[in-house]
Amino acid sequence: MDTLNELRVQLTRGTSRDKVNEQLGRLVEFTGMHFDCEERLLERHGFPELDEHREEHRQMMQDIREAAERAAKGEPDDMHAVITVLRNCFARHVEGLDTRYGGWLNEQGIY
Repeated sequence: MDTLNELRVQLTRGTSRDKVNEQLGRLVEFTGMHFDCEERLLERHGFPELDEHREEHRQMMQDIREAAERAAKGEPDDMHAVITVLRNCFARHVEGLDTRYGGWLNEQGIY
């Protein structure tokens, strides 16, 4: 989320397209790393909904990559729409699927 927020700040400040695209690349990379770590944790502890969670991650990564590609080619106004899509995507994931494994992990003694 910090990377996404920084991207929004860059857009507000009128940062160059190259810098914005660099930040988008970071967002894609960090998100992929986060999802990989999360999936390994859930796999290690036998989370019963792991396949569904992995599929959600795969779909989100596809959406994020597509949004980053569109933004790299588009006009500045398109970037604000991309940020909105990405923010909604992350919020939906964190407030939806991620809340299901938090309590489950706690029940397994993982805090």
